Amino acid sequence: MQTVPENRKISPSLTFFTIHGMQFGIGMLGFQRTIAKFAGYDAWISVIFAGFTTMMIMWMIYKILELGKPDLSETHQFVFGKLLGKVFNLFFIFYFLLYITTILRTYTEIIQVWVFKDINVFIFTLIYLLLCMYIVFGGFRTVVGMMFFSVILPSYLLILFSFTVQYADFHNLLPILDHSMKDIILASQQMSLTYMGYEAFLIYSPFVKNTNQSKKWAYLALLVSLLMFLYTAVLTFGYFSEEMLQRYVWPTLTTWKIVHLPVVERFEYVGIANWCLIILPNTALALWCGSRLLKQTFNFSQKKGVVILCAIPLIIVPFFKTRQQIDMLNNVFGHTGFLINFFYIPFLLILVWLVKKVKAKG
Repeated sequence: MQTVPENRKISPSLTFFTIHGMQFGIGMLGFQRTIAKFAGYDAWISVIFAGFTTMMIMWMIYKILELGKPDLSETHQFVFGKLLGKVFNLFFIFYFLLYITTILRTYTEIIQVWVFKDINVFIFTLIYLLLCMYIVFGGFRTVVGMMFFSVILPSYLLILFSFTVQYADFHNLLPILDHSMKDIILASQQMSLTYMGYEAFLIYSPFVKNTNQSKKWAYLALLVSLLMFLYTAVLTFGYFSEEMLQRYVWPTLTTWKIVHLPVVERFEYVGIANWCLIILPNTALALWCGSRLLKQTFNFSQKKGVVILCAIPLIIVPFFKTRQQIDMLNNVFGHTGFLINFFYIPFLLILVWLVKKVKAKG
């Protein structure tokens, strides 16, 4: 593996923004309705449970990098050999491609429903992907810089959730544990779409200085994400009845309708516009990770990989037109991410440990 020059690496503290920024994405706008389908108002427990399981998976990711090789591609070759390792790389390339497609189509649907009904999906996707390409062509440090601003600048949006407190009835959350443990675990599984993104660390870890020192920042990022989702879920459950919650696809946007400021009457429009800044670096980092894997797998320039990975969603996204089709896309993405995080990563850790033990004896 080619050594990454020091001037292309980021400091360990910036790992916080790369991990938290990937989680603070499109899933934040509607996860409350999805988890409440299974566990009702006990779903706030599912948020905590899913958050702590992500910390366990993050520990496994660091363990894989310690026992194996510096990144995912090299680890695949270490465990499966050169040819089969490339096959597993392709699966992750597909995953990042699915990530980009899901984010783009879901956000475009929100714009269609809330702001511009007749927006041209193809044109919007083209402009959006050109922006992502421009960011990725600037290098990994540029992508991380955008992630930093995507976390800091829109953070004021969380404060505006407090507008719901005066109308909320937190007795809705009682009695606690009114649902079975099975329902709570099923709701935790649905949180996978919202918590997803931290597994990208397997690809960009060689670009972090002193990877071991980044651990505390990675766990802090996951903890902040957990608290943020818990805060949002509790306020939403206090504001909506269970019946009302199931009628709104994006409860977060609906709560913003009650925000009235002297200079802004419809604040949800501001929130939707700001969300573009939030998900733009998410898409750019997924694009960078996918193109990096393409470069390592097929040995061509990363810029060519970026163009290929942008061309595919540009063709695919306009074909998803109805709410059912877009919901199916989100479900496929959620299940794929769940399998990668909670099945494949533990499985890979076991394989890395076994291979290293066998090679040490040999």
